[in-house]
Amino acid sequence: MGYVSRYGKRPQETASKSAHTFVINDENVKTFLSNCKLPKTEDQILLDSRYLYNVKDPARNDIKVIIAVDGGYTDVPVNKSFPSSMISFFQFGALLLQIKDLDEMAEAPFISPESIAKLKELQRLKLVLPTKHISLNNTSTLIESVRFTIFNFFRHIEQGESMIETLHWFLFQRYGNNRPDYNLANCPICTNSNIKIKQADINSDFTFKCPKCQSRLYLTDVFRFHEVVDEEIGAGGILGYLTNLVEHFILIHTIRIILKLKPDLIRKAIFIKDGPLGFFGQTANMHDPMRELIKYLISNHDLNMAGLEKSGAFVEHADEIKNKLEPGQAILLSNKHIYTYIMPGDPTTNDPYGRSSYYSSKLIYKSKDGRIYVISIPTKDSRVVMNPKPEDFHNLDQILTNIEKLHCDMYDNSLLPIAVVNKLVSLSNHPSAILLEKFARASL
Repeated sequence: MGYVSRYGKRPQETASKSAHTFVINDENVKTFLSNCKLPKTEDQILLDSRYLYNVKDPARNDIKVIIAVDGGYTDVPVNKSFPSSMISFFQFGALLLQIKDLDEMAEAPFISPESIAKLKELQRLKLVLPTKHISLNNTSTLIESVRFTIFNFFRHIEQGESMIETLHWFLFQRYGNNRPDYNLANCPICTNSNIKIKQADINSDFTFKCPKCQSRLYLTDVFRFHEVVDEEIGAGGILGYLTNLVEHFILIHTIRIILKLKPDLIRKAIFIKDGPLGFFGQTANMHDPMRELIKYLISNHDLNMAGLEKSGAFVEHADEIKNKLEPGQAILLSNKHIYTYIMPGDPTTNDPYGRSSYYSSKLIYKSKDGRIYVISIPTKDSRVVMNPKPEDFHNLDQILTNIEKLHCDMYDNSLLPIAVVNKLVSLSNHPSAILLEKFARASL
């Protein structure tokens, strides 16, 4: 890494124009590259007929409402001189769409402004996170600032309810069999490990004390973000995981409110999340309580849920095999298929792909009009299935039939609610990031 010109009196050090020859001529580099394998191309991929499934019209279709969630973030520099400082802006959206409105739009000769207005009636949530060399006035470190910011975001009350209440309800399984305690991996202050959080010890403000150092801890510390925030490098490594986490909790929060007000609506709705149904990175521990919630909702409320992927290795693979699938046909992705054609790994392993992060299994679906989708759907026991069968998925035909109804011509293989939510909450590099940078600098 070269020296930068900080004061403008001396030139910036540039990279060497010939140093690459040492890499190219190195025998160890040549040997390493010769041992690398590339993903298989379309002509090398064989689909196992045991995992092909022809989607049927469901015997009943109870879906009346679509609830879709998406979110995005952008980080902006608020101080480019030393020490450089960064802050991140998040925006999340939840859209409720009536199936009857969608059907009316499909039959109408043109889409009226009133119809578009219905699509844009979504709730937005905003989050601002200190990312690098910034701390809040009531904290002394970046780690403390990140912890407090996330806790405060979850405490924010919307229409009389907060997501911190939902987190408490979720962790201690207040929806069914009450769980008396939950295990916190470690204390953010003294690093004491395996702390048993007793439900009875949580204060009304959703804080509790570390049994060793007696520090005040937040219920949101269960997300473990404090473990990977570095005072020097910053909090940039948590942004994607935090986005996925909040998207999930918007769905969980919505489900809790529906259960409280009108539980019968659960079976009449399909909940759609942008991205796969799983928790990743530091938040992977959330997949266990999520599995318990999903099992409860499937057993008692006939839950319909799906995660739609727009990019990544599985989407690229789906594009490779689209001509091998018939319209209206899906391939249920087995462990062997995933590790042979999509992800590096041992196809013979007994360890299911995504075992410690997913509460769903994946499939690739080619709709009757030829669109291709990568979808994750919760299984009946909310675990990843190594060799999936159609009966492992709850309401498979109903979910895929309604996903096909949501097709959108704005982008390749896009769904209307996800495309609309993304359009209304995503923050672009230009002009959003530039304007947010100016706004942050003027406000700080």
